[in-house]
Amino acid sequence: MSEYKRLHRTLVHQGKITTTYTDRMLLPNGREADWDFIGHHGAAAMVAENEEGKILMVTQYRNALERYTLEIPAGGINPEESMMDAAVREVEEETGYQVENVEHLVDIYTTVAFCNEKIGIYYGKATKKKKQQLDEDEFVEVKAYELTELLEMIQTGKIQDSKTISGILAYYNFVKKKQ
Repeated sequence: MSEYKRLHRTLVHQGKITTTYTDRMLLPNGREADWDFIGHHGAAAMVAENEEGKILMVTQYRNALERYTLEIPAGGINPEESMMDAAVREVEEETGYQVENVEHLVDIYTTVAFCNEKIGIYYGKATKKKKQQLDEDEFVEVKAYELTELLEMIQTGKIQDSKTISGILAYYNFVKKKQ
């Protein structure tokens, strides 16, 4: 396979969640091109199954899509925090449930063409319900769904979020098919 080489990287914007760069690339044919690159610190998500066997889902407004989405609980990784610890923390903050018996399901890269965001997706049993601990700018509604409902929502396009689709399908393939 031919070689690509980054000649230099220029900072375009430093945000709270991402950093945007322009990369000057040397292409295999000897020409140069500018490519966008978005750096991300990573995130974690959890398929949390409650005591009734239903999956906890969150509905929240997403600015990029200008609408509400139905998703598995997820969020960014804090400095010095493991992906698994971040996934557990996010479930507790967004849903109020503690999780136990956590298992890794799958890792995904959300948009490989221009971003390095990696999301670790886990599975756990939701137990004790407490109060949500949302950030100042978070407004999250929590509801539990049957797996069959979620699979149908993926099929019909009601759920379009990549981490949620990946998490639900991984849960179905690696957890439910074993039971």
